[in-house]
Amino acid sequence: MNWGEVRRVIDSADVVLHVLDIRDPLSTFSRRVESIVERSGKTLVLVLNKSDLVPREIAEAWKEYFAGKGYRAVYVSVRRHQGTLILRREIKRSAPILPATVAVVGFPKTGKSSVINALKGRHSAPTSPYPGSPGYTRGVQYVRVDRDILMIDTPGVIPVEGDLFERIIRGTPIELIDDPVGVASMVIKRVLENNPDSLKIAYGIDSSNPEEILEQIAIKHGWFYKKTREPLIEEAARKVIRDFHDGIIPYYVDPRKIKRVESSGQG
Repeated sequence: MNWGEVRRVIDSADVVLHVLDIRDPLSTFSRRVESIVERSGKTLVLVLNKSDLVPREIAEAWKEYFAGKGYRAVYVSVRRHQGTLILRREIKRSAPILPATVAVVGFPKTGKSSVINALKGRHSAPTSPYPGSPGYTRGVQYVRVDRDILMIDTPGVIPVEGDLFERIIRGTPIELIDDPVGVASMVIKRVLENNPDSLKIAYGIDSSNPEEILEQIAIKHGWFYKKTREPLIEEAARKVIRDFHDGIIPYYVDPRKIKRVESSGQG
């Protein structure tokens, strides 16, 4: 989906939902989408998805963080169907008129189709946990949620903005990543930077060395090269990337730390 299509989708909506991964919402927030929404005069609502993967106080802190910057924000867990009634009320409160057309945008794998499914109450748009796999939304679809809400499902904002990590982790199918070990090493470093005990919790491994961690995971699963019997760290790397997507590795950024950094910068 190119930016011209994104603009057309936003122009045709009354309300725009920007779905973010609550574990690191600033990395999944598109400034370009925000700019397009502002120029179109539409209302933007931030949907902080995957709230079941972070502590409740972190979810509340992110909602407060965005509210402090003037955004409408709702946190939800579509996997556990939590927060969907609050989101439905926020959509109707934000709409200039009812019935309203609602655009759903966001980076790949933030859970856009799953948000629609949760709001509707039964599966109505194809979903998949990994980029590029079957069920990945590839075209614009209209999904009626109830008599007051018609949602426009989109295949996500491509290309992914942000750093190399975000572009690869969200924009490339796992099996097509050229350097899974390098990407998994980036995942490990980012996770440990924010949640030092995560890999110990997920794998029982007490190490901060990415290669050592991948070797231990490969050994635990019996993944070895047939000829050399060396640990097959590429397969371990793909597992780490999948586990990151699935939330098996505990990971989140604490917005209170970001606020302190922003406050010190302003001072």
